Amino acid sequence: MKVKEVADLVHISVRTLHHYDEIGLLKPDTITQSGYRNYSQKNLDDLQQILFFRALDVPLKKIIEIMQDPTYDRKKTLQLHRHNLLQRQKQITQMIEKIDRTLLHDEGEIMMTNEEKFKGFSFTNVNLYEKEAKDKWGNQTVDEVNKRIKGSEEELTTRMNQIYADLATIRHTSPASEEAQVQIEKWFYLLNEMGNYSLETFAGLGEMYVADERFTKNINQFGDGLATFMRDAMNFYAKNHN
Repeated sequence: MKVKEVADLVHISVRTLHHYDEIGLLKPDTITQSGYRNYSQKNLDDLQQILFFRALDVPLKKIIEIMQDPTYDRKKTLQLHRHNLLQRQKQITQMIEKIDRTLLHDEGEIMMTNEEKFKGFSFTNVNLYEKEAKDKWGNQTVDEVNKRIKGSEEELTTRMNQIYADLATIRHTSPASEEAQVQIEKWFYLLNEMGNYSLETFAGLGEMYVADERFTKNINQFGDGLATFMRDAMNFYAKNHN
């Protein structure tokens, strides 16, 4: 399948597929002499796995580590996806029930103790993929991999600072200009290497750059007014890529 056909099938942008190719996450099996990407059935199966990972908020860097590991097993990974989604389903169901009970409590129909109000909340971010890896290969092997990932994080920080610097040089131009939008697109895809940012979330993050003085102070170190410029550029980008 051609890249446009895959994008239409999966409901993601062609630019996203190009980005996955550029970072080595999903390379098409063949590229024609004219430079057109051709995706095989295996490519599509791998893309499905990637989207499962993304649905579970696994960063692109981590997905690359998992899927390029020599011991990567498609069936076991699908089983792990299923387990993780069931866990998330259970947590969501519990939160909905707690909200319903809290509403009844606020209306005076039932009584909830403080212990009941907060029972079940957990802010411990357990990486189930890392836990499974440690169970399979041992702590030492996984810790060594994490050291390599830390090196990647330092490289990401360097790239982030470079984008800040590049945006700072054009912050007095229009946020909707082609030059600004090219740079802000780099920011969008870099953020998605580290997390899972929809266009809506991306625009919301831009608003925080101005609303939260901590963001504003850090970003404006690269140039006065950069936070506002990035917010406007991010908002324009999100609206024009739906």
